[in-house]
This record gives sequence, C-alpha cells and structure tokens, in this order.
Amino acid sequence: MSCTARAASSGGGTAAPEIAWFSALCDDDYEFLGVPDPTLASSWEHCAQIVAAAERNGFDNVLLPSGYSLGIDATAFAAGIATQTERINLLLAVRMGEMWPPQLARQLATIDHMAAGRLTVNIISSDLPGAPLPSGPRYRRTREYLEVLRTLLDGESVEFDGEFVKVQLDPPRVGTVSGRCPPFYFGGFSEDAKHTAAVAADVFLNWPDTVAGVAATVSEMRERAAAVGRQLTFGLRSHVIVRPTSAEAMAATRRLVSRLDDGAGAAIRARSLDSASVGVQRQAELRSGADADGFAEEGLWTGIGRARSGAGAAIVGDPDEVAAKLRAYQAVGIDAFILSGYPHLAECDLFGRLVLGSIAHQPLWHPM
Repeated sequence: MSCTARAASSGGGTAAPEIAWFSALCDDDYEFLGVPDPTLASSWEHCAQIVAAAERNGFDNVLLPSGYSLGIDATAFAAGIATQTERINLLLAVRMGEMWPPQLARQLATIDHMAAGRLTVNIISSDLPGAPLPSGPRYRRTREYLEVLRTLLDGESVEFDGEFVKVQLDPPRVGTVSGRCPPFYFGGFSEDAKHTAAVAADVFLNWPDTVAGVAATVSEMRERAAAVGRQLTFGLRSHVIVRPTSAEAMAATRRLVSRLDDGAGAAIRARSLDSASVGVQRQAELRSGADADGFAEEGLWTGIGRARSGAGAAIVGDPDEVAAKLRAYQAVGIDAFILSGYPHLAECDLFGRLVLGSIAHQPLWHPM
C-alpha cells in the first residue's frame, strides 16, 4: 500500500482497527426507515452536528458521502467542516468523472491543508446522471483518474496519454500536508471493480455480509492484489444498532421499520445510482436468505436494505455482542469499520457511549 502509514494487514486481528462514523450528506437519515423527516434532511447544520458528535465521541474518521443529485455537496462540505474539527480524519467521497483530475487534485490538496493533513478519499465509480457508461469503460476511466491523481498528490509531474485522460503537467505547486497521496478507500464487487481495487486502491471496502462471506472476499482480494504486486487494507461499511440489552436492540430493529411501506422502500432503493450493482444484488440475497426476524446470521440484521440501496444490513446487539461481532470481522482481515445508524446523531452517541470506549482503535492514516 503506497499511501497509508499503517502496513496492509496480512491476516487481521493484529492491530487496533480504525472505527469511523458516517455523516448523512446524501439525504439518508431517518427516525423511522423510509419515512422522510424534514428535521433530518441533509443540510450544513445537521451534517456538521453529526461530524461534531463523531469527533466528540472519539471516532477516528468520518465518511462524507456523495449522492450526486441527493443531499448537499460533499467536497464543499469537507472544506467547511475541515476548519471546525481538530482531530478526526475526513473521508471525502469523490465520484470519478465529475471533475478533471488536475483540478480535483488541487481541491483535495487544498482541503487537506484546511484539515491539517486529516483528509482521506473514498473513490466512487457509479454512473454520472445523463452520461452513463458500461462497466468496462467506466472502471477504465476510474483507473486512469486514480493514476493521475496519485501521481499529482505525490507531488510528481505527470505525463499521461489514456483513453479518458490526456495530460502533461509539471509537479503541482500546492501538495498535501504530508507530501503524499492520501489513502484511496474503494468498494465494488463486479469483476471490473475488483480489478480496479487490486491495481489502484489502498483500502478495499466490503459491504455487510456474513463473517464467512467477508472472509471469502478478503481472501479473494488479497490474492488479486498480490498477483499485481500490491497489498490492500480491508474495511467494512455497515450500520449498527446497539442498546444496553439484546432485547432493547431487537426492539429497536422493529421500531425502525415499523412505519415502512415496502413500495416506498423500493422507490428509495431504485433512486440510487448503484441500485443494479453486483454489491446491491448481494445485499438482496442476504435479505432473501434471512430468518423471520431479518437476521442473515447472529448479530447481522438485513432490515436496513428494505429501504436503502448500498450497504443494507446492521450489526445488532448489546455492547458485548456488537464488540464481539466487530472482533469476528477483524479476525478475518478487517482493519477499518465505517459505521452508521438511524438517526445518525443519536446512534453516534449511543455507539460512542456503549461500545467505542471498550475497543482499542486508531486511524489508518497518520500523515504527520
């Protein structure tokens, strides 16, 4: 891994993982799943409160997602929140194709300075509205963008003549605080996405799955990266519902979906740009194979996916059960967790109070 300060994991469970939260910039916050609440709509004020809570509770990083046509702009938000935080890393989602790579590199370097070196980057490869591309060329574009971005953010000159990017530039005057490219977090489960991750990403993000399913993905991606002379670190993006007792956690799952109309949930899933992806199909498989209460296995509840595209399951239980589930994922190779819950502000405080203090954790990225 060329960017992150921590070495790539060889087996999992040997180092304290990164534990991150999620700020709902893309209109994804509910008290009752699938029931819009104007007080939870994406806004500068609401999303900034979530980031402040994540920092106050001691999370290592916070994902700032990009919904393109949903919610507020992630890059502009990252620039603003960078000056209002002191410790927490910022995981900014950027969609390949939206911004010309040299300009994107300049934006990222500038925000990194505003954040005193705390910027990390989540790479998104979904279609641009009005400009769809088949999977093959879309991921080829992503790989070209990542090569140019990494070169520029490493402070080097670039001469690139590709299918989507043709550019020749001297080293940029403004680089990151560390002088190195921040780590690229990346998720995707199609063949094109997995190849892109193996050759160009630093942290491969899994979506919720059984422990065995995550173990299989980690093993596969470790082999793919090794075949091209690289190593990957592995993360898991999941929701979480933790309560003082197991019974209270189960009651919280039922309450969350108690007002959900399945038609409205399907409409919410369909509006996402990744609604037909391989990863989303896997989330649907987990739901279809779950028990009557929606559990794919002990502690993994799939009800979230009834009204959400993308990561569609939650780790559920009392504090000991949730911590044990995280350790089980860590044991099969996960070194970074990006967690969230509904509503995001309240669940951030609950996880921080009930679980986070009992788990050793640390950021993946130490730039200084």
